[in-house]
Amino acid sequence: METWTIRTDDGEGHLELHTFRPAPGKQPGPAAAPGGVVVVHGTLVTDALYHSFARTLGRLLGRPVHCYNRRGRAGSSPQPPEYSAATEVDDLAAVLRHTASTDVVAHSYGGFVALQAARSVPIRRVVTYDAAVSLAGNLTSRWRPELERSVAAGELDHAWALLVQGLETAGPVSKLPLGALRMLSILSARTTLGAQMRELLPTAVAEMRAVLDADAELADFARVTTPTLMLTGGWSPDYFADTGKQLAAAVPAIEFAGVPGQLHEGPIRPGNRRLALVAARFLLDDGDRPARLGVRRRLRLGR
Repeated sequence: METWTIRTDDGEGHLELHTFRPAPGKQPGPAAAPGGVVVVHGTLVTDALYHSFARTLGRLLGRPVHCYNRRGRAGSSPQPPEYSAATEVDDLAAVLRHTASTDVVAHSYGGFVALQAARSVPIRRVVTYDAAVSLAGNLTSRWRPELERSVAAGELDHAWALLVQGLETAGPVSKLPLGALRMLSILSARTTLGAQMRELLPTAVAEMRAVLDADAELADFARVTTPTLMLTGGWSPDYFADTGKQLAAAVPAIEFAGVPGQLHEGPIRPGNRRLALVAARFLLDDGDRPARLGVRRRLRLGR
């Protein structure tokens, strides 16, 4: 793994970038090997959870894969006061340019960023998994106004419980009463990942607001010509599939597929090779797919 720092285009920040190369002997530097892939992570996490996925994807593709920490976490700059979806789109464009990358694979909130970027940024191919896109207000009911108040008051266990219950991204755990979720938050705060998620709650508030502020209609994606595969897990919340199916039906460049047996956190589950394999098939679907991917051409698409 190679670690880099790049400046943001607004001149006011920087992003921490990690590069994974499939074979030794490459010239050092984030832009040394063109045609790379950029992985965009979700909310309440850093890019560290995606390193295993990135390594697997790089081996399957034979190309460099780059993960970066979005603003507000790890070695990247804080979210600016005027933070919005445009901030993320500009940052992704900068990472693509600095790394000479052509493709994007993105998870959850990262999928929202990737689809927003596909409307204006030149990208060869995009794969999203459980993209958190708001269509015609379908995510409004999942926003709990008291979440922001709880974060501001330092009531982080209550805020975490509200977020998990509203988004339903923690599988069956999301169905627990708020009291039980608060207790779970207290217990998880004793772990490294749990403590990190609590620290990142303020960024989640800003990111959820960015999603709602960017609420769109299907027509707003009509100009997307980048071939895009929207994936969702068989055990992910249904609203991800609903959004993917709507976009795939309305936009010729977008395809949708469900991946059986996968939870929302599929890309960050240790040892989960399947999603990397599905993404690699799509990214190599221009005729250069290698023999090592010689299984079914792709999952049956839910158009």
